[in-house]
Amino acid sequence: MTSDDRRTATAAPEPPAEPGGAPPADPARRQTLAALLDILDLERIEDDIFRGSSPDDGPQRVFGGQVAGQALVAAGRTVPAERRVHSLHAYFIRPGDPSVPIVYEVDRVRDGRSFTTRRVTAVQHGRAIFTLSASFHKAEPGLEHRIAMPEVPGPEELAGMRERLQAAFGKVPRFAGWHPIELRPVGPLSFEVERDPSLSTTENLVWLKVDGELPDDPLLHVCLMTYASDMTLLDTVLLRHGRSFAGISMASLDHAMWFHRPFRADDWLLYAQETPSASGARGLARGLVYTRGGDLVCSVVQEGLIRVVGDPAEG
Repeated sequence: MTSDDRRTATAAPEPPAEPGGAPPADPARRQTLAALLDILDLERIEDDIFRGSSPDDGPQRVFGGQVAGQALVAAGRTVPAERRVHSLHAYFIRPGDPSVPIVYEVDRVRDGRSFTTRRVTAVQHGRAIFTLSASFHKAEPGLEHRIAMPEVPGPEELAGMRERLQAAFGKVPRFAGWHPIELRPVGPLSFEVERDPSLSTTENLVWLKVDGELPDDPLLHVCLMTYASDMTLLDTVLLRHGRSFAGISMASLDHAMWFHRPFRADDWLLYAQETPSASGARGLARGLVYTRGGDLVCSVVQEGLIRVVGDPAEG
């Protein structure tokens, strides 16, 4: 997927904003969330074969978070509900074609006394475009510790992504059209850092949540976090180098997540992201996800292609 793909994948036709840039009326918001939930509700073809679709108005390539979320749905539907996913490891192999369905083939690798392992292959046009391995674990007592959550302003004190873009450009670009995952960045955005290099940072702190009420389905909340985890992670590399998406070709290469504690994707979560390294046209970014109460619920690591293809000053 490209940098533009990561922002337009599930954006519905942008509804008109209320005066002052306020969000559109609730029905539009519900419809957009309903569309995302529908995308994650796969059709079961056989016991271990599922079919998923992409948004009708999406980009030229399937959003990486979408295929990862759908693959985890497919894996989870072959596992007993009392076993929760605790880790996943995925590779993006080929760009996905949003004009045709994606078939998810699940391999039941292991069903043990405490752990269950599944491997999922996403197929289009007879070729694998994505693979995912996921491990599920029956709840057990054990040792407990966590890294403390960074001290940041609460989401109510921050402007949303759309408001930030409206203020900077006088309009909301298409890639930031109304979306059911609400983002409220704590620090600068990539285009702000490009304009003012003194804002360059190795951190990317973002509050996020699903903009709507979700059912009490733990697998759904985890799959939505998997979807959202791909939305801002590689931006962290650009922030470190004072670049925006101008003159940059970006694509997710691999993605890993560990789920530590239960959470709800329709409550505010702090996504604390950083980048330890970039070299050879690849960048590494990692993130920790916290509840508002400070519980560490998820860890994420991704490597992505970050290829400089032009000088932004020439654009």
